[in-house]
Amino acid sequence: MVRVEVIEADITTLRVDAVVNAANTRLAGGDGVDGAIHRAAGPELLKECLALGGCPTGEARITAGYALPARYVIHAVGPVWHGGAADEARLLASCYRCALRLAADRNLRSVAFPAISCGVYGYPVDQAARVAVTEVSAGLTRHPVIELVQLCCFDNSVARAYRNALAAHAA
Repeated sequence: MVRVEVIEADITTLRVDAVVNAANTRLAGGDGVDGAIHRAAGPELLKECLALGGCPTGEARITAGYALPARYVIHAVGPVWHGGAADEARLLASCYRCALRLAADRNLRSVAFPAISCGVYGYPVDQAARVAVTEVSAGLTRHPVIELVQLCCFDNSVARAYRNALAAHAA
């Protein structure tokens, strides 16, 4: 059974138990995936996010999905890329682990992740893809309740990097 798949799609349209938001530390909406998820979910999402009081880099928080097809949004705060010497890989791995733990704690079976930190945060896609695939694979072992993880990419070049990382991990 395929438990991890790379797809090219608009994450706001996916019918999964939870979509992961590439959030900022304020959980206040923003650019890219974060803004798209907030727009699609509606103003109730921002209200719930603001009540959470933020989220440190490398961690995650969960909210309702509101107007999204997904029941939940898991807000994972990835690191801003500073050249690789500022603990970025550890922080990125941590936000994947935290997101998967939140999903498992709620007995969610399907989760979709965007390419966390690869947009305005500037994380190199190939490196981020390796971290994502490693952490998702380990997380599925730790949390067997999760049956499917979709790595949802916004364009073909990002999807290619994630497919390559998945193939290398499986080899």
